[in-house]
Amino acid sequence: MKITLLTVGKTDKDWVRQGMDIYVSRLKHYIPFSVIEIPELKNVSALTKEQIKVREGELILKNVKPADDLVLLDERGKEYTSVELAKVIQDKISYVGKDIVYVIGGAYGFSDAVYQRADSRMSLSRMTFSHQMVRAIFVEQIYRAFTIMRGEPYHHE
Repeated sequence: MKITLLTVGKTDKDWVRQGMDIYVSRLKHYIPFSVIEIPELKNVSALTKEQIKVREGELILKNVKPADDLVLLDERGKEYTSVELAKVIQDKISYVGKDIVYVIGGAYGFSDAVYQRADSRMSLSRMTFSHQMVRAIFVEQIYRAFTIMRGEPYHHE
C-alpha cells in the first residue's frame, strides 16, 4: 500500500517545495509516499475552461490505476478534522487495502470523467487556497494523520 499526491502543474515556489520536501521525507518513515506533478498544458489560450479540464482530466486518469482509491481535493468535498482524517486513512489502510491517490486539480477544477472515476472527495477548508499552497498544507496534514495514528506528540488537542 502506498499514497500518491498527484498535482496538475509543477511546484514553482521554492517555499512550497521546501515545505513539501520536509513532510514528504518525514512521511517516508510511515508509508511509501510520492508526489507526481503533471505538467501544465501549453498553448491553452484558445481553449475554453471546459476543454482545459477535459485535457487535464485525461492526464490525471492516465496516472491512476483501476484499483487505486482516488480522492479528489475539491471545494465541495467532505471536510475533516485532523483526527478524523487520520481515522479515514487508517480505515483505508486496514480495510480497503488499495493504494490511495489524492489529486489536486488545475485552476478550473476537474472534468466530469475525473469526478465519475473518483471514489471520494475531500476539502481542506471552505476557504480557497492557491494550488501551490494546498500542496504544502495537504502533505503536512497527511504527516499529521500518521503521527496521530501512532500516538506521537506532534498533534495537540
